[in-house]
Amino acid sequence: MTEKTSPDPRRNVEFAHAPRNYGRWIAWIIVLILAADVVISVARNPNFEWHVVAQWFTEASVIRGLGVTLGLTVVSMLLGTLLGLLLAVGRLSQSMLLRRLSGLYVWFFRGTPLLVQLLFWYNMSTLFPHVAMGLPFIGPSFATWNTNDLITPLTAAIAGLALNEAAYMAEIIRAGLLSVDNGQAETAQAFGMSRGRALRRIIIPQAMRSIIPPTGNQLISMIKATSLVSVIAMGDLLYSVQTIYNRTFEVVPMLMVAVIWYLLITSILNVGQSAIERFYSKGTRRTVAAKRRQPNAQGKALIAQPNLAQKEDV
Repeated sequence: MTEKTSPDPRRNVEFAHAPRNYGRWIAWIIVLILAADVVISVARNPNFEWHVVAQWFTEASVIRGLGVTLGLTVVSMLLGTLLGLLLAVGRLSQSMLLRRLSGLYVWFFRGTPLLVQLLFWYNMSTLFPHVAMGLPFIGPSFATWNTNDLITPLTAAIAGLALNEAAYMAEIIRAGLLSVDNGQAETAQAFGMSRGRALRRIIIPQAMRSIIPPTGNQLISMIKATSLVSVIAMGDLLYSVQTIYNRTFEVVPMLMVAVIWYLLITSILNVGQSAIERFYSKGTRRTVAAKRRQPNAQGKALIAQPNLAQKEDV
């Protein structure tokens, strides 16, 4: 007589365990050892002259240069973002004239080096000694200014940085606006909203999630790009340390002062960027979390599948 018994499925549940990745731990250990070796080598290297770095790190001229760098970054980034928004809207406009003009602007300022643009703005008086306002071609001029009075090192730095940044921000904002579904704008227009109001109330807030990360990268790049204004005698952070090491001949430690300040500023900006990204991605995170909480019937069947092998007693 043959008797078939059905075993308890709970005793045959097979749980999937993640394999221990020893290679990952070994890689971490190797990287930490190499990093510690580099840090110790740099810290013990007398050629860096760390006592000189500590001496000049908070010196008054260095702090003033740091203030100029931060001020240029804030003003140029704000102007570049506002102008970039207008250019992005122009590139998406239904008017061919606006699209062509915006595209021409982006083509020119992205296609020429920032350093060359700064030098052109600084030497604008050699090209146009006077700036006049009046009727084109036929005149007369209503007002005339000396170009050297208008284009100082400060205005040349702000104009060069802001106009160059606007070209990059235009493409970033345009990509963010294109990431929003067209149905949003169509729905807003169906409810009687104007195009400008729909852009302010609906499209731009949703596009911020795509705009913020690259904008944070541009802000960090702007911090470093301000070092180029030292070639037009603008007293930023790099120009300040250059002035000091031209007098003391302590080149390496003074450059380390600038490097450490730049790293501190960019680290703080990275923290702020992460906080803003979390703020604008709240809805996305909730949606992803809700999807993860949904039961997976197929996964449960794979995890808790009973053993179908049957015993036979003869």
